[in-house]
Order: sequence, then structure tokens, then C-alpha cells
Amino acid sequence: MKISKLELISLLLAAAFAAFAAGWFMRGASSAQPVRVETENLLAQPTAVTVPVTSAQPSAVPVATGTPAPESENPAASPSGKINLNTATMEELMTLPGIGEKRAAAIVADREANGPFRVPEDLTRVDGIGEGILGGLIDMVTVS
Repeated sequence: MKISKLELISLLLAAAFAAFAAGWFMRGASSAQPVRVETENLLAQPTAVTVPVTSAQPSAVPVATGTPAPESENPAASPSGKINLNTATMEELMTLPGIGEKRAAAIVADREANGPFRVPEDLTRVDGIGEGILGGLIDMVTVS
């Protein structure tokens, strides 16, 4: 049986289409979940500074400047004011909304047992912290 050139080209195109379609449908079978990338707000928030007024009545007027007020020496707080989940103490974790003594202890215990958090979403691996609590914390925490 002899196949013409037109039939051969048709068979090759059909085989190429079948291979493409199979790859298209199989593409998501072994791919990893997408990773959320955190970006930090690098703009300095203005803070109030009192400046004495040179008049007959002594009073202070708050004036906004572009430099932030100096923060206390907190090793868990990042320059953006977020709490670092990998270095925070129980007391620092308890300042977060929805985190009490029990959940703070669970976070520290999970960090010691499983190693540092890679992304803030890793908090969901801690018992008692689900998507609802994470939603209220995600903007206040960071990892590094």
C-alpha cells in the first residue's frame, strides 16, 4: 500500500496536533503551586514632631515630616515595622491580633520543630491558625 505525499503530510500534522493536545492537557499534572512574593512598602510614613512656637504663649504644634520616629530596639521587627516570624519572641507574637499565649507558643514550637518559615503563608501549618486568622495577620508579619 502506497501513501501519497498529501496523506503523509496529513498524518504528520494529525500526530503533531495529538502530541500538542496531550502536552496541553498534561501540563498542570506535575507543576508546583505558585509562590506568593512579598513586597515591602518602602515609603516612609510621616510622623508628628512637636516644634515650639516662638510667640508670647508657649505651645507646641505638631508638624509632619518625612522621617519616621526612632523605634525601640526590637530584633523581631523589620525596618518596615512588620514582625519577623522567624525571630519573634512569644511576647512579640502576642501583640498580633488573634494571637494569644497558646497560639504564640504553638508558633514558636512549630518554628523550632520544623525550621524557619519560608513565606508568611506557612503560618497555616501551625495548629489553630487557619486562613481567617492568617488574613488578619498577613500585612503585619514578614519572614527573613
